[in-house]
Amino acid sequence: MTKPKLLIVEDDAGLQRQLRWAYEGYEVIVAGDRREAIDAVRAEEPAVVTLDLGLPPDPDGVSEGFATLAEILRLKPDTKVIVASGHGARESALRAIGEGAWDFYQKPIDIDALGLIVARAFHVHALEAENRRLAASPAAALGGLITAAPEMLKVTSMIERVASADVSVMLLGASGTGKEVLARGLHNASGRKGEFVAINCAAIPETLLESELFGHEKGAFTGAVKTTEGKIEQADGGTLFLDEIGDVPLPLQVKLLRFLQERVIERIGGRKAIPVDVRIVCATHQDVDAMVASGSFREDLYYRLAEIIVRIPSLAERAGDATLLAKHFLHLYAKTMNRPVVGLSPDALAAIDGWGWPGNVRELENRMKRAVIMADGKHVTAADLDLGGKDEPEPINLKSVRETADRKAIRHALARAEGNISNTAKLLGISRPTLYDLLKSYDLHA
Repeated sequence: MTKPKLLIVEDDAGLQRQLRWAYEGYEVIVAGDRREAIDAVRAEEPAVVTLDLGLPPDPDGVSEGFATLAEILRLKPDTKVIVASGHGARESALRAIGEGAWDFYQKPIDIDALGLIVARAFHVHALEAENRRLAASPAAALGGLITAAPEMLKVTSMIERVASADVSVMLLGASGTGKEVLARGLHNASGRKGEFVAINCAAIPETLLESELFGHEKGAFTGAVKTTEGKIEQADGGTLFLDEIGDVPLPLQVKLLRFLQERVIERIGGRKAIPVDVRIVCATHQDVDAMVASGSFREDLYYRLAEIIVRIPSLAERAGDATLLAKHFLHLYAKTMNRPVVGLSPDALAAIDGWGWPGNVRELENRMKRAVIMADGKHVTAADLDLGGKDEPEPINLKSVRETADRKAIRHALARAEGNISNTAKLLGISRPTLYDLLKSYDLHA
């Protein structure tokens, strides 16, 4: 396998040999001055660079080292540069970090300590490269769902596990949370060869819903001028998605239950039993348990439909997703409507983070579509979004408040920085080591 490339920028020949020997697990490239270092960066594109700030022609100062750092980051911003200096080490190190260096070490060099820093730098570089690759490719989550929230990733993982099983699935969640997207993703992951057919049970009048589901024969009722297949037949071999299943009237619930038990249907006005192989996925924003208790939804039908129940969190419960989705919708509508909008202003990001999104993803999409149209410049502002203020959180245990706030702030910062650790730390106003400690402590990942 190809060894990772490590560039060592050091003018001391003895130290060059020592470092080359210490890092035999990498493909080591050595440079003694700025020109050699920049040539090596252009030609080799190393993932990690160790840089002595004291380089000729200014070996007793740091000017040449900082000039080298700036040029490396200009050429390859994702390179992890680890700086070293024995000249006012603390001040130089802090300045280097502020100018984009990834980490620092002090002379005299501790080979073992520096080795750990280098290994971690390669690991982070690889993670960030994978993150950029995934961001540049079509969404990897189930059904093209865009998410980075652990709450939603658990949902997609659960759906992927049950996709191949021949069970009915009920998706429970507020309106606009993406139930149909998840249902389509479940179908795509199931391997079923038939079509994905969706019907919104709340959008069709009660008198027509039975015909829509089961179809009808010619002459079955006034206006039935030809035999028509219902949605259940159309989904034969595939998946039928019954959205807003809670709005199905009781008489039709009986017929639906019979179909689920026997897996055959009869069209309205027909006498022939038609066998159908179809996977049922249903969804509702209503409290089905309460409907069963009140008698407005049949208990036996509920247990047939809800062999697996998946509860979908609201957008407000998915920390960081609002920002990710806002960026997605911005680029989508800027392209489709040919608008010169390229990003979100800081006040727009703050407004998105602070809004509760009662309408969930659907509301966010509509707001972003409007904002792209209304934006005067290249960036969407808070005024373009036309969002209100943020509700105050309920007072709870102080330790819990702190942990919740930390988790939320880190997820929002990761979303804004698109997983870039250095930029996330800058947004949070903390150092990278502190951010790594917090990520580990809260079991969070870029």
